[in-house]
Amino acid sequence: MSAKVFDAIIIGAGQAGTPLAGRLTAAGMSVALIERKLVGGTCVNTGCIPTKTMVASAYAAHLARRAADYGVTLSGPVGVDYKAIKARKDKVSGASRSGLETWIAGMEKCTLYRGHARFVSANTVRVGDDLLTAPKIFLNTGGRASVPDLPGIDDVPYLTNSSMMDLDVLPSHLVVVGGSYISLEFAQMFRRFGSEVTVIEKAPRLTGREDEDVSAAIRSILENEGIAVHVGADDIAFARKGNGIAVTFSAGKPPAVGSHVLLALGRVPNTDDLGLDKAGVEVDQRGYVVVDDQLRTSVPGIWAMGDCNGKGAFTHTSYNDYEIVAANLLDNDPRRVSDRIEAYALYVDPPLGRCGMTEAAVKKSGRRALVGQRPMTRVGRAVEKGETQGFMKILADADTGEILGCSILGPGGDEAIHSILDLMYAKAPISTLARAMHIHPNVSELLPTIAQELKPLA
Repeated sequence: MSAKVFDAIIIGAGQAGTPLAGRLTAAGMSVALIERKLVGGTCVNTGCIPTKTMVASAYAAHLARRAADYGVTLSGPVGVDYKAIKARKDKVSGASRSGLETWIAGMEKCTLYRGHARFVSANTVRVGDDLLTAPKIFLNTGGRASVPDLPGIDDVPYLTNSSMMDLDVLPSHLVVVGGSYISLEFAQMFRRFGSEVTVIEKAPRLTGREDEDVSAAIRSILENEGIAVHVGADDIAFARKGNGIAVTFSAGKPPAVGSHVLLALGRVPNTDDLGLDKAGVEVDQRGYVVVDDQLRTSVPGIWAMGDCNGKGAFTHTSYNDYEIVAANLLDNDPRRVSDRIEAYALYVDPPLGRCGMTEAAVKKSGRRALVGQRPMTRVGRAVEKGETQGFMKILADADTGEILGCSILGPGGDEAIHSILDLMYAKAPISTLARAMHIHPNVSELLPTIAQELKPLA
Protein backbone atom coordinates (compact mmCIF):
# COMPACT_ATOMS: atom_id res chain seq x y z
CA MET A 1 0.00 0.00 0.00
CA SER A 2 1.50 3.32 -1.06
CA ALA A 3 1.35 6.25 1.31
CA LYS A 4 -0.37 9.51 0.49
CA VAL A 5 2.19 12.30 0.50
CA PHE A 6 1.65 15.66 2.19
CA ASP A 7 3.87 18.58 3.09
CA ALA A 8 2.69 18.36 6.71
CA ILE A 9 0.63 16.10 8.96
CA ILE A 10 -1.09 17.50 12.03
CA ILE A 11 -2.39 15.00 14.57
CA GLY A 12 -5.19 16.62 16.55
CA ALA A 13 -7.61 19.38 15.53
CA GLY A 14 -7.42 21.27 18.81
CA GLN A 15 -6.45 24.82 19.68
CA ALA A 16 -2.98 24.56 18.12
CA GLY A 17 -3.59 22.10 15.30
CA THR A 18 -6.43 23.84 13.50
CA PRO A 19 -4.88 27.34 13.26
CA LEU A 20 -1.58 25.78 12.24
CA ALA A 21 -3.37 24.01 9.39
CA GLY A 22 -4.71 27.42 8.38
CA ARG A 23 -1.26 29.02 8.33
CA LEU A 24 0.43 26.14 6.52
CA THR A 25 -2.21 25.86 3.80
CA ALA A 26 -2.19 29.63 3.35
CA ALA A 27 1.54 29.29 2.73
CA GLY A 28 0.80 26.80 -0.06
CA MET A 29 1.49 23.56 1.80
CA SER A 30 -0.64 20.43 1.55
CA VAL A 31 -1.80 19.34 5.01
CA ALA A 32 -3.39 16.22 6.44
CA LEU A 33 -5.28 17.15 9.62
CA ILE A 34 -6.23 14.11 11.69
CA GLU A 35 -8.90 14.09 14.42
CA ARG A 36 -10.04 10.94 16.19
CA LYS A 37 -13.03 12.47 17.95
CA LEU A 38 -14.37 16.05 17.89
CA VAL A 39 -12.86 19.02 16.08
CA GLY A 40 -11.89 21.75 18.52
CA GLY A 41 -10.39 19.52 21.19
CA THR A 42 -10.95 19.92 24.90
CA CYS A 43 -11.61 23.67 24.89
CA VAL A 44 -14.52 23.58 22.47
CA ASN A 45 -16.10 20.29 23.49
CA THR A 46 -15.50 19.56 27.17
CA GLY A 47 -13.47 22.48 28.51
CA CYS A 48 -13.53 26.25 28.30
CA ILE A 49 -16.51 26.92 26.07
CA PRO A 50 -19.09 24.51 27.53
CA THR A 51 -18.03 24.95 31.15
CA LYS A 52 -17.94 28.75 31.02
CA THR A 53 -21.35 28.68 29.36
CA MET A 54 -22.59 26.73 32.38
CA VAL A 55 -20.74 29.07 34.75
CA ALA A 56 -22.75 31.91 33.20
CA SER A 57 -26.00 30.05 33.87
CA ALA A 58 -24.90 29.40 37.44
CA TYR A 59 -24.08 33.09 37.91
CA ALA A 60 -27.53 34.06 36.62
CA ALA A 61 -29.17 31.74 39.16
CA HIS A 62 -26.96 33.08 41.94
CA LEU A 63 -27.70 36.70 41.06
CA ALA A 64 -31.42 36.00 40.83
CA ARG A 65 -31.38 34.58 44.36
CA ARG A 66 -29.69 37.78 45.51
CA ALA A 67 -32.20 40.01 43.71
CA ALA A 68 -33.52 41.45 46.95
CA ASP A 69 -30.01 42.71 47.81
CA TYR A 70 -30.33 45.03 44.82
CA GLY A 71 -33.90 46.10 45.51
CA VAL A 72 -35.33 43.77 42.89
CA THR A 73 -38.36 41.65 43.74
CA LEU A 74 -39.27 38.33 42.16
CA SER A 75 -42.75 36.84 42.10
CA GLY A 76 -41.57 33.44 43.31
CA PRO A 77 -38.56 31.28 44.17
CA VAL A 78 -35.73 30.95 41.67
CA GLY A 79 -35.86 27.68 39.76
CA VAL A 80 -33.28 25.92 37.64
CA ASP A 81 -34.09 23.91 34.51
CA TYR A 82 -30.97 21.78 34.16
CA LYS A 83 -32.01 20.31 30.81
CA ALA A 84 -32.33 23.85 29.43
CA ILE A 85 -28.90 24.72 30.88
CA LYS A 86 -27.40 21.68 29.15
CA ALA A 87 -29.19 22.52 25.89
CA ARG A 88 -27.77 26.05 25.98
CA LYS A 89 -24.30 24.68 26.67
CA ASP A 90 -24.58 22.18 23.82
CA LYS A 91 -25.77 24.90 21.43
CA VAL A 92 -22.86 27.23 22.21
CA SER A 93 -20.28 24.45 22.10
CA GLY A 94 -21.79 22.95 18.95
CA ALA A 95 -21.77 26.28 17.14
CA SER A 96 -18.08 26.73 17.93
CA ARG A 97 -17.25 23.24 16.69
CA SER A 98 -19.33 23.74 13.55
CA GLY A 99 -17.54 27.00 12.85
CA LEU A 100 -14.17 25.25 13.03
CA GLU A 101 -15.36 22.46 10.76
CA THR A 102 -16.51 25.04 8.21
CA TRP A 103 -13.17 26.80 8.43
CA ILE A 104 -11.26 23.56 7.89
CA ALA A 105 -13.48 22.61 4.95
CA GLY A 106 -12.65 25.94 3.32
CA MET A 107 -8.88 25.50 3.60
CA GLU A 108 -7.42 24.75 0.20
CA LYS A 109 -5.02 21.79 0.25
CA CYS A 110 -6.21 20.60 3.69
CA THR A 111 -7.62 17.08 4.01
CA LEU A 112 -9.41 16.18 7.26
CA TYR A 113 -9.04 12.54 8.31
CA ARG A 114 -11.34 11.12 10.98
CA GLY A 115 -9.65 8.41 13.01
CA HIS A 116 -6.87 7.52 15.40
CA ALA A 117 -3.36 8.20 14.08
CA ARG A 118 -0.45 5.95 14.96
CA PHE A 119 3.15 6.26 13.80
CA VAL A 120 4.58 3.67 11.47
CA SER A 121 7.92 5.48 11.23
CA ALA A 122 9.33 8.93 11.93
CA ASN A 123 7.59 10.42 8.88
CA THR A 124 4.63 8.09 8.32
CA VAL A 125 1.37 7.53 10.21
CA ARG A 126 -1.58 5.23 9.70
CA VAL A 127 -5.19 6.36 10.11
CA GLY A 128 -7.54 3.43 9.65
CA ASP A 129 -6.82 2.10 6.16
CA ASP A 130 -4.91 5.22 5.11
CA LEU A 131 -1.15 5.55 5.20
CA LEU A 132 0.08 9.15 5.26
CA THR A 133 3.60 10.52 5.00
CA ALA A 134 5.13 13.99 5.34
CA PRO A 135 8.50 15.57 6.17
CA LYS A 136 6.84 17.61 8.93
CA ILE A 137 4.55 16.15 11.60
CA PHE A 138 2.92 18.10 14.40
CA LEU A 139 1.42 16.52 17.52
CA ASN A 140 -1.56 18.25 19.11
CA THR A 141 -3.16 15.29 20.85
CA GLY A 142 -4.17 16.97 24.10
CA GLY A 143 -4.83 15.29 27.42
CA ARG A 144 -7.53 13.60 29.45
CA ALA A 145 -8.61 13.28 33.06
CA SER A 146 -6.36 11.21 35.28
CA VAL A 147 -8.11 8.34 37.06
CA PRO A 148 -5.84 7.09 39.85
CA ASP A 149 -6.12 3.52 41.11
CA LEU A 150 -7.96 4.38 44.31
CA PRO A 151 -9.64 1.66 46.39
CA GLY A 152 -13.11 0.83 45.10
CA ILE A 153 -12.95 3.19 42.13
CA ASP A 154 -13.70 0.38 39.67
CA ASP A 155 -16.80 -0.62 41.63
CA VAL A 156 -18.66 2.69 41.37
CA PRO A 157 -19.82 5.00 38.58
CA TYR A 158 -17.86 8.24 38.44
CA LEU A 159 -17.69 11.34 36.29
CA THR A 160 -14.76 13.27 34.83
CA ASN A 161 -14.72 16.76 33.36
CA SER A 162 -15.59 15.21 29.98
CA SER A 163 -18.48 12.98 31.05
CA MET A 164 -19.90 15.82 33.16
CA MET A 165 -20.76 17.48 29.87
CA ASP A 166 -23.09 14.59 29.02
CA LEU A 167 -24.88 14.62 32.37
CA ASP A 168 -28.57 15.39 31.81
CA VAL A 169 -29.83 15.27 35.41
CA LEU A 170 -28.99 17.58 38.28
CA PRO A 171 -27.17 15.69 41.03
CA SER A 172 -28.86 15.82 44.41
CA HIS A 173 -25.40 15.60 46.02
CA LEU A 174 -22.21 15.98 44.00
CA VAL A 175 -19.04 14.79 45.70
CA VAL A 176 -15.98 16.33 44.05
CA VAL A 177 -12.69 14.55 44.67
CA GLY A 178 -9.92 17.07 44.03
CA GLY A 179 -9.47 20.66 45.11
CA SER A 180 -7.92 22.48 42.18
CA TYR A 181 -9.15 24.51 39.22
CA ILE A 182 -11.49 22.20 37.32
CA SER A 183 -12.98 20.73 40.48
CA LEU A 184 -13.76 24.06 42.12
CA GLU A 185 -15.44 25.50 39.04
CA PHE A 186 -17.76 22.50 38.91
CA ALA A 187 -18.31 22.57 42.68
CA GLN A 188 -19.54 26.16 42.75
CA MET A 189 -21.46 25.78 39.51
CA PHE A 190 -23.52 22.83 40.70
CA ARG A 191 -24.05 24.32 44.13
CA ARG A 192 -25.62 27.32 42.41
CA PHE A 193 -27.76 25.00 40.32
CA GLY A 194 -29.12 23.60 43.59
CA SER A 195 -27.03 20.50 44.28
CA GLU A 196 -25.53 19.73 47.66
CA VAL A 197 -21.77 19.75 47.07
CA THR A 198 -18.83 18.29 48.99
CA VAL A 199 -15.19 18.84 48.00
CA ILE A 200 -12.52 16.39 49.20
CA GLU A 201 -8.87 17.31 48.69
CA LYS A 202 -5.87 15.30 49.88
CA ALA A 203 -3.53 18.31 50.05
CA PRO A 204 -3.50 20.60 53.11
CA ARG A 205 -5.37 23.33 51.20
CA LEU A 206 -7.25 24.05 48.01
CA THR A 207 -5.44 25.30 44.88
CA GLY A 208 -2.04 24.37 46.25
CA ARG A 209 -0.08 26.26 43.58
CA GLU A 210 -1.52 29.57 44.83
CA ASP A 211 -0.35 31.57 47.84
CA GLU A 212 -1.93 30.58 51.13
CA ASP A 213 -3.95 33.80 51.38
CA VAL A 214 -5.42 33.19 47.94
CA SER A 215 -6.26 29.58 48.79
CA ALA A 216 -7.90 30.63 52.05
CA ALA A 217 -9.99 33.28 50.31
CA ILE A 218 -11.15 30.81 47.66
CA ARG A 219 -12.16 28.33 50.34
CA SER A 220 -14.08 31.03 52.18
CA ILE A 221 -15.95 31.97 48.99
CA LEU A 222 -17.03 28.36 48.45
CA GLU A 223 -17.97 27.71 52.06
CA ASN A 224 -20.01 30.91 52.16
CA GLU A 225 -22.19 29.35 49.47
CA GLY A 226 -22.74 26.18 51.47
CA ILE A 227 -20.10 23.93 49.91
CA ALA A 228 -18.56 21.45 52.37
CA VAL A 229 -14.77 21.46 52.03
CA HIS A 230 -12.45 18.79 53.45
CA VAL A 231 -8.69 19.16 53.02
CA GLY A 232 -5.84 16.98 54.23
CA ALA A 233 -7.89 13.93 53.27
CA ASP A 234 -6.07 10.62 53.17
CA ASP A 235 -7.08 7.01 52.50
CA ILE A 236 -9.72 8.09 49.97
CA ALA A 237 -11.87 5.12 48.91
CA PHE A 238 -15.18 4.47 47.17
CA ALA A 239 -18.07 2.07 47.70
CA ARG A 240 -21.70 1.76 46.71
CA LYS A 241 -24.21 2.66 49.40
CA GLY A 242 -27.81 2.09 48.43
CA ASN A 243 -28.47 4.20 45.35
CA GLY A 244 -25.54 6.45 46.15
CA ILE A 245 -21.75 6.41 46.30
CA ALA A 246 -19.89 6.62 49.58
CA VAL A 247 -16.52 8.35 49.54
CA THR A 248 -14.55 7.58 52.68
CA PHE A 249 -11.56 9.63 53.74
CA SER A 250 -9.51 10.46 56.83
CA ALA A 251 -10.12 7.97 59.62
CA GLY A 252 -12.80 9.08 62.06
CA LYS A 253 -14.66 11.29 59.60
CA PRO A 254 -18.05 10.19 58.27
CA PRO A 255 -18.10 9.32 54.56
CA ALA A 256 -19.56 11.70 52.03
CA VAL A 257 -22.45 9.90 50.35
CA GLY A 258 -23.34 11.43 47.01
CA SER A 259 -25.67 10.73 44.15
CA HIS A 260 -22.76 11.48 41.80
CA VAL A 261 -18.97 11.61 42.12
CA LEU A 262 -16.68 13.81 40.03
CA LEU A 263 -12.99 12.89 39.84
CA ALA A 264 -10.85 15.96 39.22
CA LEU A 265 -7.39 14.71 40.08
CA GLY A 266 -5.25 16.11 37.34
CA ARG A 267 -4.61 15.36 33.67
CA VAL A 268 -2.52 12.92 31.65
CA PRO A 269 -1.32 13.42 28.06
CA ASN A 270 -2.82 11.51 25.15
CA THR A 271 0.49 10.02 24.06
CA ASP A 272 0.25 6.40 25.15
CA ASP A 273 -1.39 5.08 21.98
CA LEU A 274 0.36 7.00 19.20
CA GLY A 275 3.20 4.59 18.48
CA LEU A 276 5.73 7.24 19.46
CA ASP A 277 8.31 4.52 20.02
CA LYS A 278 8.18 3.63 16.33
CA ALA A 279 9.00 7.23 15.49
CA GLY A 280 11.69 7.48 18.17
CA VAL A 281 9.97 10.39 19.91
CA GLU A 282 11.12 10.82 23.50
CA VAL A 283 8.59 11.16 26.33
CA ASP A 284 9.22 11.87 30.01
CA GLN A 285 8.21 9.70 32.98
CA ARG A 286 4.69 11.15 32.99
CA GLY A 287 4.17 10.54 29.28
CA TYR A 288 4.63 14.12 28.06
CA VAL A 289 6.48 14.59 24.80
CA VAL A 290 9.89 16.12 25.45
CA VAL A 291 10.36 19.34 23.47
CA ASP A 292 12.91 22.13 23.27
CA ASP A 293 12.28 25.86 23.60
CA GLN A 294 10.81 25.98 20.08
CA LEU A 295 8.65 22.85 20.57
CA ARG A 296 10.81 20.50 18.51
CA THR A 297 10.85 16.91 19.71
CA SER A 298 13.83 14.58 19.87
CA VAL A 299 13.15 13.62 16.23
CA PRO A 300 13.92 16.19 13.50
CA GLY A 301 10.75 17.11 11.62
CA ILE A 302 8.38 16.35 14.51
CA TRP A 303 6.94 19.02 16.83
CA ALA A 304 4.57 18.77 19.81
CA MET A 305 2.06 21.45 20.79
CA GLY A 306 -0.55 21.87 23.48
CA ASP A 307 -1.32 19.71 26.50
CA CYS A 308 0.69 16.73 25.25
CA ASN A 309 4.05 18.51 25.71
CA GLY A 310 3.75 19.42 29.40
CA LYS A 311 4.56 23.09 28.75
CA GLY A 312 1.10 24.31 29.71
CA ALA A 313 -2.39 23.02 30.35
CA PHE A 314 -4.51 25.85 29.00
CA THR A 315 -6.10 26.84 25.72
CA HIS A 316 -3.98 30.00 25.64
CA THR A 317 -0.71 28.06 26.08
CA SER A 318 -1.76 25.68 23.32
CA TYR A 319 -2.59 28.55 20.97
CA ASN A 320 0.69 30.23 21.88
CA ASP A 321 2.46 26.98 21.00
CA TYR A 322 0.93 27.26 17.52
CA GLU A 323 2.14 30.86 17.27
CA ILE A 324 5.67 29.84 18.27
CA VAL A 325 5.82 27.02 15.72
CA ALA A 326 4.34 29.14 12.92
CA ALA A 327 6.64 32.06 13.68
CA ASN A 328 9.72 29.88 13.48
CA LEU A 329 8.67 27.97 10.38
CA LEU A 330 7.02 30.69 8.32
CA ASP A 331 8.01 34.12 9.63
CA ASN A 332 11.72 33.78 10.39
CA ASP A 333 10.80 34.92 13.89
CA PRO A 334 12.61 32.87 16.58
CA ARG A 335 9.87 32.89 19.21
CA ARG A 336 10.35 30.59 22.21
CA VAL A 337 8.33 29.00 24.99
CA SER A 338 10.59 30.72 27.51
CA ASP A 339 9.45 34.12 26.19
CA ARG A 340 6.03 33.74 27.77
CA ILE A 341 4.93 34.72 31.25
CA GLU A 342 2.81 32.28 33.22
CA ALA A 343 -0.78 33.49 33.28
CA TYR A 344 -4.14 31.85 33.87
CA ALA A 345 -7.51 32.23 35.55
CA LEU A 346 -9.71 30.23 37.90
CA TYR A 347 -13.36 30.68 36.94
CA VAL A 348 -15.04 30.49 40.27
CA ASP A 349 -17.09 33.58 41.08
CA PRO A 350 -15.49 35.97 41.74
CA PRO A 351 -12.73 34.79 39.39
CA LEU A 352 -9.02 34.66 40.08
CA GLY A 353 -6.62 36.17 37.54
CA ARG A 354 -2.96 35.25 37.99
CA CYS A 355 0.27 36.16 36.26
CA GLY A 356 3.96 35.87 36.98
CA MET A 357 5.37 34.72 40.31
CA THR A 358 3.49 33.98 43.49
CA GLU A 359 4.57 35.51 46.79
CA ALA A 360 5.95 32.13 47.84
CA ALA A 361 8.03 31.90 44.65
CA VAL A 362 9.40 35.41 45.15
CA LYS A 363 10.45 34.60 48.71
CA LYS A 364 12.09 31.38 47.54
CA SER A 365 14.06 33.32 44.92
CA GLY A 366 15.75 35.30 47.68
CA ARG A 367 15.39 38.66 45.96
CA ARG A 368 14.33 41.81 47.77
CA ALA A 369 10.75 42.50 46.90
CA LEU A 370 7.85 44.86 47.46
CA VAL A 371 4.20 43.93 47.86
CA GLY A 372 0.95 45.86 47.70
CA GLN A 373 -2.48 44.54 48.54
CA ARG A 374 -6.05 45.80 48.77
CA PRO A 375 -9.24 43.95 49.71
CA MET A 376 -12.22 44.19 47.40
CA THR A 377 -14.15 45.78 50.29
CA ARG A 378 -12.03 48.87 49.53
CA VAL A 379 -12.63 48.83 45.77
CA GLY A 380 -15.51 51.10 44.85
CA ARG A 381 -16.62 49.16 41.79
CA ALA A 382 -16.79 45.93 43.78
CA VAL A 383 -18.83 47.64 46.50
CA GLU A 384 -21.20 49.12 43.93
CA LYS A 385 -21.74 45.69 42.39
CA GLY A 386 -22.24 44.08 45.79
CA GLU A 387 -19.36 41.67 45.09
CA THR A 388 -16.69 42.39 47.67
CA GLN A 389 -15.11 39.00 48.25
CA GLY A 390 -11.41 38.68 47.41
CA PHE A 391 -8.43 41.01 47.07
CA MET A 392 -5.66 42.22 44.75
CA LYS A 393 -1.93 41.73 45.32
CA ILE A 394 1.02 43.01 43.28
CA LEU A 395 4.68 41.99 43.69
CA ALA A 396 7.70 43.96 42.42
CA ASP A 397 11.48 43.77 42.66
CA ALA A 398 12.70 46.27 45.25
CA ASP A 399 15.94 46.97 43.41
CA THR A 400 14.89 47.13 39.75
CA GLY A 401 11.19 47.94 39.93
CA GLU A 402 10.41 44.92 37.75
CA ILE A 403 6.84 43.69 38.18
CA LEU A 404 7.15 40.11 39.39
CA GLY A 405 3.57 38.93 39.63
CA CYS A 406 -0.01 39.65 40.50
CA SER A 407 -3.12 37.93 41.88
CA ILE A 408 -6.57 39.47 41.41
CA LEU A 409 -9.36 37.55 43.12
CA GLY A 410 -12.52 39.56 42.66
CA PRO A 411 -15.06 40.82 40.12
CA GLY A 412 -13.43 41.03 36.71
CA GLY A 413 -10.18 39.60 38.04
CA ASP A 414 -9.78 37.46 34.93
CA GLU A 415 -9.86 40.62 32.79
CA ALA A 416 -8.12 43.12 35.08
CA ILE A 417 -5.03 40.89 35.33
CA HIS A 418 -4.10 41.83 31.76
CA SER A 419 -3.28 45.37 32.90
CA ILE A 420 -0.37 43.80 34.78
CA LEU A 421 0.46 41.07 32.27
CA ASP A 422 0.90 43.50 29.39
CA LEU A 423 3.18 45.74 31.45
CA MET A 424 5.28 42.71 32.32
CA TYR A 425 5.65 41.82 28.62
CA ALA A 426 6.62 45.43 27.91
CA LYS A 427 9.19 45.16 30.72
CA ALA A 428 7.77 48.35 32.18
CA PRO A 429 8.68 49.03 35.83
CA ILE A 430 6.13 49.29 38.62
CA SER A 431 6.53 53.08 38.46
CA THR A 432 4.82 53.03 35.03
CA LEU A 433 1.74 51.48 36.60
CA ALA A 434 1.90 53.88 39.54
CA ARG A 435 1.79 56.90 37.19
CA ALA A 436 -0.99 55.55 34.94
CA MET A 437 -4.48 57.06 34.98
CA HIS A 438 -7.16 54.38 34.93
CA ILE A 439 -10.88 54.78 34.31
CA HIS A 440 -13.25 55.30 37.24
CA PRO A 441 -15.24 53.43 38.42
CA ASN A 442 -13.45 50.20 37.67
CA VAL A 443 -11.75 47.39 39.54
CA SER A 444 -8.56 48.09 37.55
CA GLU A 445 -8.44 51.72 38.69
CA LEU A 446 -7.04 50.61 42.06
CA LEU A 447 -3.99 48.95 40.51
CA PRO A 448 -2.04 52.24 40.21
CA THR A 449 -3.01 53.07 43.79
CA ILE A 450 -1.65 49.74 45.00
CA ALA A 451 1.55 50.37 43.02
CA GLN A 452 1.97 53.64 44.94
CA GLU A 453 1.60 51.90 48.31
CA LEU A 454 4.10 49.03 48.03
CA LYS A 455 5.86 47.87 51.18
CA PRO A 456 8.79 45.51 51.72
CA LEU A 457 7.82 41.88 51.48
CA ALA A 458 8.48 40.29 54.85
